[in-house]
Amino acid sequence: MTDQIKPRKLKAGARIGVVNPSYWLEEERLQRAIKVFENLGYEVVLGKSTCLQENQCAGSPWERAEDIMAMFEDNSIEAIICARGGYGGNRVLPLLDYDVIRANPKIFVGYSDITGLLSSISQQSGLITFHGPMLSTYGKKTVQYNLDVFQRVLSGQDNVKIESIAECRARCLKPGIASGPLWGGNLTLVMERLATNDQIDTAGSVLLIEDIDEKLYAFERMMLHLRASGSLDRIKGLIVGEMLEMGDSSTPFGKTTDEIVLDVCGDLNIPIISNFPCGHGDYQATLPISHQVEIHADEKNPHILISESPVY
Repeated sequence: MTDQIKPRKLKAGARIGVVNPSYWLEEERLQRAIKVFENLGYEVVLGKSTCLQENQCAGSPWERAEDIMAMFEDNSIEAIICARGGYGGNRVLPLLDYDVIRANPKIFVGYSDITGLLSSISQQSGLITFHGPMLSTYGKKTVQYNLDVFQRVLSGQDNVKIESIAECRARCLKPGIASGPLWGGNLTLVMERLATNDQIDTAGSVLLIEDIDEKLYAFERMMLHLRASGSLDRIKGLIVGEMLEMGDSSTPFGKTTDEIVLDVCGDLNIPIISNFPCGHGDYQATLPISHQVEIHADEKNPHILISESPVY
């Protein structure tokens, strides 16, 4: 197994590189997000892919991969944040040089389609990556919760307790405490990797899943597929992020997302939290992929504890 590598912590005034591995981001939202980071004292450096468009994607796969690699190789860049998700990151993955990434470790943040990059970078290079808000998030609105958690997790401090917020209150589906490396992210992207060389090894992990714009029956189908694949057999805990815009059919499916999770996973002896503020909603915690976390499925205050900082 590849040795784990921590990136350096995010310091005041850091230069943050922005890349677009998937879909392009509208200029208005991009500029609004840049101002958010500049107001915090960071210097934002836009990669070439942030001004490219090739149909739905921010340039060709080669242009997007080249931009990511350029950011890793630029010693003046201290962190890399993706502009947005969408679709197209899977075409970029085979073009990345993981040896170069391993030799130039730095903070890399994203979610949604970026789940594929987070997992591959962590698996292939050993670098801890971060499932967290992108420029598309900050370009929509400024949410203090997102900024606070982002800075605390990347500050280098230990014992960071990540709680939910009243506007997105987490729920305890099965109580308990467990620890393990955090893996996962967007459920569709986790499913995409099954039966490939990039399948996530979930054994002993705390698994994170979230999704958006799926039918309830499709969500159950994915959960059953995940269970049948063996991916849930040896996990230590399950964190279900916000499941947004989960549609029903004209004939009701008859189950909520929580009920689907319990139907599929209820017999597993693991703590389960749902509706945790991560994923596609307005409230997005920054969580370290491949790094040890503790899930506290407490009836009154479900939360995640990062005992040892994922950065140094």
